[in-house]
Amino acid sequence: MTVTISNPTKERLLRILRILEEPVNAVGDRAGRKYTSAELAELTGWPSHTIRKDISSLKHGLVPGTAGTTSGYEPGTLVPLIKETLGLNRGRKFCVVGLGRLGSAYLNLGSQGPGTIALGEFELAAGFDSNVNRVEILKSPVPLYPAYKMREVIPQLGIEIALLCVPAEAAQGTAEKLAAAGIRGILNFAPVVLTVPMDIVIRNIYIRDELLALTIKMK
Repeated sequence: MTVTISNPTKERLLRILRILEEPVNAVGDRAGRKYTSAELAELTGWPSHTIRKDISSLKHGLVPGTAGTTSGYEPGTLVPLIKETLGLNRGRKFCVVGLGRLGSAYLNLGSQGPGTIALGEFELAAGFDSNVNRVEILKSPVPLYPAYKMREVIPQLGIEIALLCVPAEAAQGTAEKLAAAGIRGILNFAPVVLTVPMDIVIRNIYIRDELLALTIKMK
């Protein structure tokens, strides 16, 4: 049976996932403990009945006595269930496009291994910039390429997601090139509305909009 989950529920499940995956908080070790809906409500600010409804929408439901709705939800059971339902149970590769101040900052985040940068299930596999000199000068644990190689490198490395960190005037053209290279999702930091094929998912991160939203909540 296909599970249909609303976008607001997906956002809440992601927040619950982050909480369940945190090993330690201010009061001590979280590993091995259970969470009741009341505790999750306190940590998230959402009503406990909303949390119970969200969790009940998960694929395969909950196994009584293991994830337990009365004694609490076990992270060991609930975490893989959330990941499976939301399609987060496999790793994905991403790239950074535009290696100015913002883009180059992302070249050194996350846990680093030999030649890789990892953020949980996500692996930073490459960086691209239209300035060939910048590509040659920047130091990074991941390979850097001129932007004209995106159509070759992206499918070769199996990259699915792009962090778009180019100036506003270059964003649309770059997004079109990413679409042609096979990118399936774009995290857009440029303050412009992008037009791409319907099968490409875009999430916009506009700093001004975030500041406005924060201000509204503060008021």
